[in-house]
Amino acid sequence: MRVFSNPVGQGLLWFDNLATADGTPVAYDPQARAFLAAPPFCANREIIGCNWIAPEQGAFCRACAMTVLAPDTSIPDAIPNWAQTEAAKRWVLDNLGRWHWFRPEDVGTRPAFHMLAEGPTPVAMGHVDGVVTISVAEADEVLRTSRREALEEPYRTMIGHMRHEIAHMLWWRLSLRADFLEAFRAVFGDEREDYQAALQRHYGNGPPQDWRERFITTYASAHPHEDWAETAAHLLHLTDITDSVAAAGFSSPDLPARGWDPYSEPDADRLIRVAAALVAGINHVNRSMGLADVYPFVLSSAAWRKLVFVHEWLRRGALGL
Repeated sequence: MRVFSNPVGQGLLWFDNLATADGTPVAYDPQARAFLAAPPFCANREIIGCNWIAPEQGAFCRACAMTVLAPDTSIPDAIPNWAQTEAAKRWVLDNLGRWHWFRPEDVGTRPAFHMLAEGPTPVAMGHVDGVVTISVAEADEVLRTSRREALEEPYRTMIGHMRHEIAHMLWWRLSLRADFLEAFRAVFGDEREDYQAALQRHYGNGPPQDWRERFITTYASAHPHEDWAETAAHLLHLTDITDSVAAAGFSSPDLPARGWDPYSEPDADRLIRVAAALVAGINHVNRSMGLADVYPFVLSSAAWRKLVFVHEWLRRGALGL
C-alpha cells in the first residue's frame, strides 16, 4: 500500500486516515489514488468511518455501494465489526485497482457483498455468482483467533478473508473467457470435481501428506477452486507487503530500484523472488519482539508456478488483454 501526500499541508497520510494531523477532514479518491480535502464524503463516514469520497453528497462511495446487504445492527458489536470489515474491503479493492479491477475502465461485473453479523449460528463465508458473503463477526480478534486455532491455520485476518473470497469472484469473472479455463485446469486441476465431497474429504481426512510440495496452504489442497483462491490471496499478500516496504522508504538490496512499483512489475518470478526475500527479513524482525511471523508460509516450486500463473491473469484479466 502506498503512503499518501497531505493535500493541505506538510506530512503524510496513511490509507485509513479520516483527517490530517491538524484535524482537517480528508477523504480518499480511489480513482486518483490520492487524498482530497472537503470532497463529497461517503454516506457511511459517520456510521462506520468510511474515508472514501462519494460521487455526490449523501451517496455511497465506490466500495460501500458494493455492499448490497448490511449486517443487522441490533446484534451486539455489529457496527464496529462491520466498520473493520469494510476497511479491509477498501484495502483489498484498492490493491486490485492497481491492476484495474473494479475501476471505471473495467467494464466487467463488480462483486456484490453480503456483510452479515452472527447470532447464535456462524456465518459461512463464500462466493456464488458474483456475490461475496462475509461474516463481520470475524473482525473480533478473540473470535477470529479461536477459529484460527481450531482450524490449525497459521494466518487469519479480515484482509486475508477479503482477498480469498474476492479471488473466488475473480475466478468466476475469468472463467467467462474462452482462453482461461483450459489454461487453469492445466495448472490447478479440474474444478468440476464435486466441491462438497472434496471439502468433506478435506475436513475428514486432512490434507495429503505431500501438501507442502504441491500447495501453498493445507486448505488449497481441498479443491482446485480453493487452490486458486488461496494462491491468488497469497499473490496479493506478497505484492502488497512488497509495495508497502517500498512505499515506506525502506532500503533493501532485494529491491530492484528506488521507487520500484511491484504492481507494475511484469516479471512474476522477479516479483515473487523479491517478496520472498523481504518477508524473510520482516519475519526475523517480528521474532525479535516475540511475535508471530508476518508471512508464516514456505513457497514450494509448485506453489511458485501457481503464483506466476495467477499473476499473469490478474494483471491482464480486468481489461481483457
